[in-house]
Amino acid sequence: MLVSSSVATWTDCGSSSNYPLCTMAFFHSKLRSSFLRMEPFTVSFLPSSEFLKLSSFHSFQHSDLKLRHSFKSRTTPRMLPEPHALVITNEYPQNADFPRNYSRKEKKPFPIPIVELRRAARERLKKRKGQPKGRAPPPKNGLLVQCLVPLAYDVFNARITLINNLKKLLKVVPVHACGWCNELHVGPEGHPFKSCKGKHATFRKGLHQWTNAAVEDVLVPIEAYHLYDPLGKRIKHEERFSIPRIPAVMELCIQAGVYVSEYPTKRRRKPIIRIGKREFVDADESDLPDPVPEVPLKPILTELPISKAVAPANEEEKTLLAEETLQAWEKMRKGAKRLMQMYRVRVCGYCPEVHVGHSGHKAQNCGAHKHQQRNGQHGWQSAVLDDLIPPRYVWHVPDVDGPPLRRELKNFYGQAPAVVEICVQAGAAVPDQYKSTMRLNIGIPSSVKEAEMVV
Repeated sequence: MLVSSSVATWTDCGSSSNYPLCTMAFFHSKLRSSFLRMEPFTVSFLPSSEFLKLSSFHSFQHSDLKLRHSFKSRTTPRMLPEPHALVITNEYPQNADFPRNYSRKEKKPFPIPIVELRRAARERLKKRKGQPKGRAPPPKNGLLVQCLVPLAYDVFNARITLINNLKKLLKVVPVHACGWCNELHVGPEGHPFKSCKGKHATFRKGLHQWTNAAVEDVLVPIEAYHLYDPLGKRIKHEERFSIPRIPAVMELCIQAGVYVSEYPTKRRRKPIIRIGKREFVDADESDLPDPVPEVPLKPILTELPISKAVAPANEEEKTLLAEETLQAWEKMRKGAKRLMQMYRVRVCGYCPEVHVGHSGHKAQNCGAHKHQQRNGQHGWQSAVLDDLIPPRYVWHVPDVDGPPLRRELKNFYGQAPAVVEICVQAGAAVPDQYKSTMRLNIGIPSSVKEAEMVV
C-alpha cells in the first residue's frame, strides 16, 4: 500500500453478479513513500452523523480521527456506481513539540505581540472617535459577572478536590523529585537523563539526586496578594508584608464571587462613577435596602491533612480515584481559563510572580535577571493559563512494569503534565489533548543499534 498524503479515497465498483469490490488507500502526512503490511480493518457507519471510525489500525488507536463521508451524485448516461469520498480529520496533531523551557536570563514573550496590541488600540480609537463614551461593563465597573459566580465555585472546589486526591494517589503511585532542581519523574525509579541544572550539577555530571515528592512539587504553589478592593489603589512596597498572600487560583475565584470568611472582599451593588482616567468614586447606596450577610452560593470543600488521606484499597478504587482527579484537573484549568477572560491576571515577564487585578503591585521583590536595573520592580504583562497553573511536564513512561527509560532512547519518549502522568499510571484513560506530546504513536526501539537505523 502506497503512503504519500493525508487523504483517503474509497471507490465502490459493484455489479449485479459479483460482490462489491472496495479498495481504500490511506495516506499519512508524517511518513514518506513506503510499503506497509496492514491487517484487515473494519469501517463503522454512524447513522446519527456523517463520520466514520477506524477500528483495527494500530496507528489510529491512540489518535482522535474522524472520517467524513461525502456523497456526490453525477448524471451519467449509464447506470454507474456513485463515488464515495472519505476525508480523515484530526482535532489534535499526531505529534507535537514539547513546551519550551525559557532561560532565567530570557524574558517571557507577550501572549499577543506588542505590534498587534498597538494596531488594535489604534483601531479602537478610530471607531470611538466622535462617539459618546459608553459605560464600562462588569467587572470594570466594580460589579460581579453574575453568570461566572457558579463557575468560580466549581473552580474553587475542583482545586480542593485535586489536592485531596493527589495526597491519596501519591501513596500508591511513586513520584520522585530532584533534591537540587525542580524536575520530577513519575515511575518506580528516577530517569537516567543528565538534565540537572541545580547546585553542584557539574560534579554530578548532570545526574539527578532523587527523593520522594510531595503535593507541592506536583502542583506548584503560585501565590498572589489578596485584595480587599480589586479596584483600589495599588499595593506599595511598604505594604508587602501587611497584606496576606493566598494561592492565585483562590484569589481569582474570590474576586469572581466566591465568599471566604477568612478573606473578606468589598462587594459593590452599584457601578462606580468615573471622574478621571484612573480616579473614581463609589455610587451612593443609601437608597438601597440594607445588605444581606453574604453566604456561600455552594458548599465549599476543605483540604484534608496528609494524615487523614486514605490510600485506595484496590485497583478499582485507584482507577476511579485517578479518573476523578483527572476530571478535577481539567475542570480547574478550563474554568480558570474562562475566568481569566473577564478578570485580569498579570504576570512578571522575568519571574513567576502573579497578580490578580487590573494592574500589578509595586512591591520591589523581583529577583530575576538584571533586577538591579529595574530596582526590583516587576515587568508586568498579561498572564496565560500556564502562568497561573503551571502544568509541570514530566517524562512519560510507556510501560511501568517494563524496562526503565534508557538514556540513549531519549528522543523517542514523550512528556505529559505531572498530574496527567500520575493519573494515567493509576489507571485513567489518556485525554486526547495530551496524546500529541506523549508520543503514543511512536515505536520505541528495543536497542541502541535499532535506534541508529531509524532515519
